[in-house]
Formats: sequence, C-alpha cells, structure tokens
Amino acid sequence: MIDHTDALRLAKGEHSDPFSVLGLHKVGGRLTVRAFFPGASAVEVLDAKTKRRITTLQPYAGADGLFTGEATRRKNAFAYLLRVTQDGQTWTCQDPYRFGPVLGELDEHLFSEGAHLNLWRVLGAHVMQHEGSTGTHFAVWAPNARRVSLVGNFNGWDGRRTPLRQRGQTGIWEIFLPDIGAGEAYRYELLDANGHLLPQKADPFGFGAEHPPKTASVVRALNGHGWSDAAWMGKRAALQRIDQPISVYEVHLGSWRRVPEEGNRPLSYTEHAEQLVRYAKDMGFTHLELMPVSEFPFDGSWGYQPVGLYAPTIRHGTLAEFRAFVEACHANDLGLILDWVPGHFPEDAHGLGRFDGTPLYEHADRREGFHPDWNTLVYNYGRREVANFLSANALYWLKEHHIDGLRVDAVASMLYRDYSRKDGEWVPNKDGGRENLEAIAFLQRTNTLAYAEAPGIMTIAEESTSFPAVSGPADQGGLGFGFKWNMGWMNDTLSYMQEDPIHRKYHHHKMTFGLHYAFSENFLLPISHDEVVHGKGSMIDKMPGDGWEKFANLRAYYGFMWGHPGKKLLFMGCEFAQGVEWNHDSSLDWHLLDTPLHAGMQRLVRDLNTLYRDRPALHQLDCKPEGFEWIEEGAAEESIFAWLRKTADGSPPVLIVANLTPVERQARRIGVPAPGRWVEILNSDAAIYGGGDRGNLGGVDSAQIAASGRPHSIALTLPPLSTLFFQLQADAAETSDQHHNQEPD
Repeated sequence: MIDHTDALRLAKGEHSDPFSVLGLHKVGGRLTVRAFFPGASAVEVLDAKTKRRITTLQPYAGADGLFTGEATRRKNAFAYLLRVTQDGQTWTCQDPYRFGPVLGELDEHLFSEGAHLNLWRVLGAHVMQHEGSTGTHFAVWAPNARRVSLVGNFNGWDGRRTPLRQRGQTGIWEIFLPDIGAGEAYRYELLDANGHLLPQKADPFGFGAEHPPKTASVVRALNGHGWSDAAWMGKRAALQRIDQPISVYEVHLGSWRRVPEEGNRPLSYTEHAEQLVRYAKDMGFTHLELMPVSEFPFDGSWGYQPVGLYAPTIRHGTLAEFRAFVEACHANDLGLILDWVPGHFPEDAHGLGRFDGTPLYEHADRREGFHPDWNTLVYNYGRREVANFLSANALYWLKEHHIDGLRVDAVASMLYRDYSRKDGEWVPNKDGGRENLEAIAFLQRTNTLAYAEAPGIMTIAEESTSFPAVSGPADQGGLGFGFKWNMGWMNDTLSYMQEDPIHRKYHHHKMTFGLHYAFSENFLLPISHDEVVHGKGSMIDKMPGDGWEKFANLRAYYGFMWGHPGKKLLFMGCEFAQGVEWNHDSSLDWHLLDTPLHAGMQRLVRDLNTLYRDRPALHQLDCKPEGFEWIEEGAAEESIFAWLRKTADGSPPVLIVANLTPVERQARRIGVPAPGRWVEILNSDAAIYGGGDRGNLGGVDSAQIAASGRPHSIALTLPPLSTLFFQLQADAAETSDQHHNQEPD
C-alpha cells in the first residue's frame, strides 16, 4: 500500500513530497494512515474527539520510523491523534500531515508577480487556528531545494521528521504544525537540487530570533497587540512635513546607557522606553533614530549586516517589548525612525546567502553580488521575489510596528554598479552605463508604496553623491525619498571647523558652498555616528585650540548648524561633548555632565532644539530658497557669517551671526532688513552654556546706517567663537525709524 521507493526516500529524509505519502489517504476505497517517527517502537491512531484507539500502525520493513495501517470502520476523512511510544515513554500528538494547505491561490499569484504588499502575513511563522486546531503555520521560499524540513525541539532537530509541502511553481514550501506556539525555536534544513545537505537556515521572515551567538529563529505572535497610539498616528502626518521642525537624536541601543552593576549589560526595550524616551523628550528632539534593530549576528557591525530583517533584535527584549517601546515614543510625541539596510547582507551560514543552494537573494556573479568594502552580499534587486521581500519589509516595519520613518543606509552603494569597484570588477547595465537600474526601480517602488500604504511616514536617504532628485517624486523620475542626508554640507563644515581659526579665512567657502545647492533636495544635516568612529575622534576632539576654545568652537558650530537651512540630526553623546570617540561596547560617559562645560553643551543643544521648534522662521522654509537670505557671506578675513531665516507669511525673521575666530568683535555693524529692536534670543557664549557671557544685553536697536548692502544696521558685540540668534521685535518693527536713526552712544 506504499511504494517502496517512497518509503526509503522518507526514511533517508530525501522525499520532496511528503504529503503524498504521510497522513490520511484513501487507497483502494480504504482509509490508511501513515506516520513517520524514527526510533519509535509503536504508533497508534486515536479518535480526536473520544480519544479511543482506532488502529495500531505497523512498522514498514526496511524504512525505520515509517508506520502504516488501515483505519477500519471509517469511510470518510476524520480528525485523529497519534499516540507514540519510544524508549519507554508515550505521548500523544496531532499529525501535521492530516492538515490541508494554508496558502491560497491569490497569495501564490501575488508572490509570483512580486506584488504581495503584505508578504510577511504569508511567509514566516504564524500562530493561528487552522482546521479546528491551534498551531503555527510555517512558509518559506526555496525554489531550487529538493527538500525543505522544519527542525526544532519539537522533533529533536531531526531534518527527516518534518518535511514541508511544496506549493506549485512558486517555490514556496509550507506546513502547519499543531500545538506549536510563540516562543518555539526553529530553523529550516534544506537539501539542494542535487540532494546535498545545506547548513541549517534561519527564517528569512522570522519575527524573532535566539540570543546571539545562537542562530535559530523564534516563533513570535504578530496578532493581538492592542495599540494605544491612535492620537499620535492621527497627527504625525502634519508633524513630518518639510515645513515642520524635525530634529533627530540618533541612538545605538546597545551603548547609549549600560548597567555596570549587572555586568555592564545594555538597557532593555522596556528600560529604553522609560529612560531614553524621557531624555530625548527633555532634550527637545522631535524624533529618535535607532541604528539597525533588525536581527544581526555580529555586534561589531552595529546592525548594518542584518540576517533577520523582520525580527527586532532579541538583545533588548521581545517583539512585544519592542512595540511597547514604540508606543512610549508616541505617547511622548516622539517620532521613531529606524535605520533600514536593504543594501547588503552578510554571508553567515545561517543567513540568506545561497539559501537553497543557489544564489537566490544575491547575484550569481560576484561582480554584481558582492560588496568589496564590507565583504557582504548584494541583493538581486532585479529579481521580483527579492524586491518584494525587501519592499514588504519596509511596509512591515511601518504598518506592523507603527514606525514613523525609515532612514535607508548606503543608498549610493545601491545606485551605482561600480561603487567602490575598479575597472573590470563590475558589470555595466543593459545600456552600458554604471547606474544600477534595478536598484533605482526598487527604491522608487518602495518609496511609492511606503507613502501610499502608511500615510504620514517619511523616508530618508543616506546618499553621498550628487545623484539627482533623491527626494524628488518617483513619478517624475526622482527616487521618491522624503529627505536626503546632506553629506556634502557635513564634510565641508567639519573640515572647516577642524582648521586652526587663523587659517579659516582661506576655507571660508566651505561654510557657504552648501547654500548653492541647499534647496535642490529636502535636506537633513547629519552629525551621525560615522563622524565619531574609526579614529575620527569625538566632536569635541575635532575642534582646534585649548580647552575653552574647543568647547566654544563646538558650541558655535552647533549654533551654525541649527541656524542653517535643513532638518537636524545629532548622534548620541555629541549633545554633551562626549570626550572620546564612540565605542559600541561601552556606555556613553554620562559622568561628564558633572562638569560645567559638558553640562553647558547639553543645555545649549536643548535650547537650540527649543528655539528651532518654537520659531517658524528656523524651520518652516527649511527646504525653500525663499526662507534664506545672506546678510554677509564674504567676510572671510574676519570669518564672520550672517544670514536671515524667514517665514512664508512675512512674520519677523531670525538673524543668525557667527564669529568663528577667537577674537571678540565689538560694535561690528551688521545690516538688517528692517528697522527696530533686534532681540538676542540665543548666544552660544552665554555663561549657562559654559561661555564667557559676552553679548548684547538682550538686544540692540537698529540705526539708519548702511551696512551689508542695507540701509539699516545694528552694532553688535560678537563674542569669540560664537553664534548668535536675533529676532526683530514685533512691536518694535512698527516703530518709526526716526527713533533709531543714530548710533547709540
């Protein structure tokens, strides 16, 4: 009643269609049950309702573990249990091979088209009810495998025991395992097309993982979370437009703060939900940005070499605890941005590389599919199933976990086929060019889907070249991002600030050049983790001069940054002038805040954030040229910069003046666009920030004296190495100029 070849293939773990043999079958008009339990001495079939024995299965000769028998007195399919005896122990279980498929034809069709927007709802491990039983449905894509099995504690990690069902031509394999629930560890064991055993693989769609260095996936239930952030979700679209203040605090969860009393462990998601969220809110940031939290094997990659794109790393807690962290952000009016890495992935044996024995997710040609900089693999964006895997992952974080934005890492490496490659080491596109047309199409589609499927979100590109229209609409040829990191501005201005002030006059253009292209994209100004690692030193280390000059330089630079057009991003620790460069294995040096200079720096950043949020002129036209006007851009000899930030409705502008030499300038006349009293609303040299408390006694009145090409001007005291903010007093702006037509005595 069973083909001997089938029996032998089952026993050897080589059968590609186990459901055709195992389970309940009608053969010659009679119902038979077949089960496979290697090492078992007896297997009985019980009625699922009455628990009465229906029949005892007989061992099949020559195929250890295979049992078969007839269900007498039964004419139709029925629900049954198996009672198994092995090594003197007996247990009762359900037979996964009596259950029908879970996946529907529409799911298969959408997947084959690369158009399944909710792909994570189909693939992966899902706790569910199926045909009257509770269990977990597992599904994985492995089109070139001869056999795919599920392994875990539930079957002794024996790949022969639980082979999956293959679904048509899609390459998807699936099985429903009754009585398996959340918390269960599992992997996939595959035979390649030639029958060779591959390394066991983590689930590409796994929603949880074991603690590294263990590598198994863990079943996590997606359903059942009662979200309580409706108020935030309803208003976030209005808060994430280009005319809104966006100030981002970039954080590496593993090293923001640690617990020295407990082995120097990192904080959990639960602890971050209380401590980090409270801190970021108190500091006036509008958003948190987390360095990658998708599961990754190597701590030293900081998450930028992910293996489990669908699993929040277990290093800080479970999926449910991660969601609680998201809710804590939203309850405190903080948007949450995740660093997302669709640009490359590591070759770890349990990962995506040669998943079914072939280059499935990556390119076959290493000239296309390998990153020389990072020794990682590159996704094959032109394969529709791979592009679907990635775009669905973006939607997964945005829709399933209420994430407010994705910062896409290393976009430049995706856009160019010759990125970091020498001649002869890359393959041109179909037109003979260097652009990666498939990656461009993938980014355009992903951005379009993200904004359509998750209204109110934003996407941000870390793109280091001059690729056009990164933040331009995809339907007009742009990439479709909401914002782009302004890497040119960052490199130029940091290079300038590292110069000895005596030489800065020769590099004046580095501070002004960014305004030539500042409105070509929706820019975000990034001082990120990349600026304080790999021997680059901390931000305070970069500054020239002795102790007070270093701090004054950094305060002045932050003032320049917050006054400059563009949204803001600052890496953790930079806000209080962390003394040494960032170390992912250690906590930030919070004890430095006991020192007035460090505490003053922290207070300055807090006040800059408050000023930026509260003054529309500083954010409303961040991305529009009409919101900016130079007052003085050519004062290179003095290293002075002065400019206006303006609003759309013509309300009083904000004047920013930076003096980037260690020389105090007294009675320095700066032209202003209107007469009246110009109130000093922030001075980076104030004593509360650790400065010398030199300034303008709260404000200055204009005089009808021409300066900077304008008929009115103000005479300012510019402290050494400082940035000052002024705003025209509304009522003073209406005062007749006749009261201010002479210089004050």
